[in-house]
Amino acid sequence: MVIQKSTIQLLRFHFSLFLLPVYLFALSQLPVIDWKNAFLVFVILHLLVYPASNGYNSYMDRDETPIGGLRNPLQPTKQLFYATMIMDAVALTLSIFVSPLFALGILLYIIASRAYSYRRIRLKQYPVVGFLTVFVFQGAVVFFISYHAISPNQATDIPLLPCLISSLLIGTLYPLTQIYQHEQDKNDGVISISYLLGKKITFLFSMLLFLTATFSLYLRFHQQDEVKHFYWYLLIMLPVVLFFLYWLMKVWKNEEAASFRNSLLMNVLSTLCTTIFFIILIVVKH
Repeated sequence: MVIQKSTIQLLRFHFSLFLLPVYLFALSQLPVIDWKNAFLVFVILHLLVYPASNGYNSYMDRDETPIGGLRNPLQPTKQLFYATMIMDAVALTLSIFVSPLFALGILLYIIASRAYSYRRIRLKQYPVVGFLTVFVFQGAVVFFISYHAISPNQATDIPLLPCLISSLLIGTLYPLTQIYQHEQDKNDGVISISYLLGKKITFLFSMLLFLTATFSLYLRFHQQDEVKHFYWYLLIMLPVVLFFLYWLMKVWKNEEAASFRNSLLMNVLSTLCTTIFFIILIVVKH
């Protein structure tokens, strides 16, 4: 069977990299890493679960205007739907070899992802519920199951502050990925958190979440007597802060600046800087 171009495109494997920092954050917080499980968890999350979630969302939405990571999305076919089902089944099967708790976490993530997109439930149409679904599952839940699976003894006493930080980092970017598609979402019956807040207040909301995440990171590093790592974070994240402020000022003058291009640049820059920071932490610790 020939895999259609639209199926490959709409699985958006590249978009899964935007969620990589949460996984890397989990690695950076472990004193000892089970590298075999670390590789398997990476494959399950970034090559199976996330792309399947992206593909299922595209199958339900059938977007004709830019979406996350794609300027010109193709129209999905039934093949995309079957591909997402197969990828989820493979992910769940592999997860069982990691641990029952990890497999349960993956199952809950898949269910939440489907409820977020499925037309008869469609959590994404509700601004607060949709936001909290992404906030909790892409952030805290992924950190929790990654930390558990990658620790050599598969710990269940997961530190809660990093779970919160993970959700705050996801929550900071999520509204900014919606800011250019208010009309498209509204026409599809979706009221996003960004649409509810408006373009200008979306920036202030994301700023508040980022500042809370930053303060929480300071507390985490202070707990571990690693405050110097917090200063590295401030330095590495400086380009993100500067671009955010630049974009905010442009939108304040003209809301048309809340565009797909600027949203994508913000996402890429933030992901790149947080990825670099967490990789440095991993290298220093291991």
